Amino acid sequence: MKFSVTIPIYKATFLRECIESVLSQTYKDFEVIIVNDASPEDLTSIVKSFDDSRIKYYVNEKNCGAINVVDNWNKCLSYATGDYIICMGDDDKLLPSCLEEYVKLIETYPGLGVYHAWTELIDENSCVINMQEARPLYERVYSMMWERWKSRLQYIGDFLFDRKLLINNGGFYKLPLAWASDDLSAYIAAQKNGIANMQVPGFQYRINSKTITNTSNAEIKLEAINMEEQWYRGFLAKEPKENDVVEKIFWLMCKKNLIKMMTKKRIYTISEDLANKGLDHIFKYVWQRKHNHLNLKMLSYAFIEAVKRRMTRKI
Repeated sequence: MKFSVTIPIYKATFLRECIESVLSQTYKDFEVIIVNDASPEDLTSIVKSFDDSRIKYYVNEKNCGAINVVDNWNKCLSYATGDYIICMGDDDKLLPSCLEEYVKLIETYPGLGVYHAWTELIDENSCVINMQEARPLYERVYSMMWERWKSRLQYIGDFLFDRKLLINNGGFYKLPLAWASDDLSAYIAAQKNGIANMQVPGFQYRINSKTITNTSNAEIKLEAINMEEQWYRGFLAKEPKENDVVEKIFWLMCKKNLIKMMTKKRIYTISEDLANKGLDHIFKYVWQRKHNHLNLKMLSYAFIEAVKRRMTRKI
C-alpha cells in the first residue's frame, strides 16, 4: 500500500525538521506532497535542499490564508496519489515507525475510512511535554465524539484517511480557521465503520505560539463554532431521538464550545434564563452586542448549569 504524506506549508521555522521526519520512515512506499501557500518566507530553498524523488512540490499562485486554510489541505489532497493520506502541519513530525504502524493497523482492521496515530505533544525545542490519552484499539464514531467532548486532544495530523473515501466525502470538511475541521472530517470518515487507533506513539504535534487558533480573531472563531454546532445538529439528528448517547454528545459539545471561547480580556454577563434557551439564542445575543465587551466566561458558566440539568443519566 502507498501513503501520501501531505504538508501544506507557510512557515519556515520547523519545516526542515518536519520533512526530515517524513523521509526517515522505516516504511518506504510513500510520497511527500508539499504545497506552499504563497508564503512570503523562503520555503522553496528548504524544500529543494532535499534530494528525494518522492517529494512533489507545488506553490500556490494565491494565498488561501488562515481563514480558508482548509482549501490548502484540499489542494494537497488533489495532488495525492496514495491509497491513504496524512495531512500534517509544517511544524509537526512523524515518528520513524509511524507508517509501519499504520500498515499493521490497516492489516488488522482493513476497510476502515480512517485510522488514528497516538500522539506526543512537543515544544519548540522538540522535547516531549505531554501525551494524548490512550485510546481503545477500535471504537465507533459516537465513542470518538463523546471522548473528544469530554477531554480528548487530537489534531489533523493524527489521522490517516482512505484517500478515495475522503474525496468521495467532499474532501476535508471546511470551517473558518480549520476550526474542528479535523474532528468533523474524521467523524464523517468513521461514520459507517468506526476507527482503529494506534497503540504506540506515531505522531508529534508541536505546541507553539504561531498556530492559527492562537492568533485568530475571536469573532471569526465564534462564527466557526456556530457552524460547527449546526453540523452536529444535522449529524446527530439522523439518529433516533431516544438515543441517549446522541443527546449527551450534543449537550456536552455545547458546553465545551462555550468554554473554548472564554478569555480574560472580555467582559460579558448573561442570565441563566437566556442560557436555557440554547445556543441559537445565545449566538444571536452575542452578535447583536459584538461591539460591547464580552465576558464569555460568565456566559459559559450560566450555560453549563443549564447543560447539567440535561445530563442526569449515565451514558
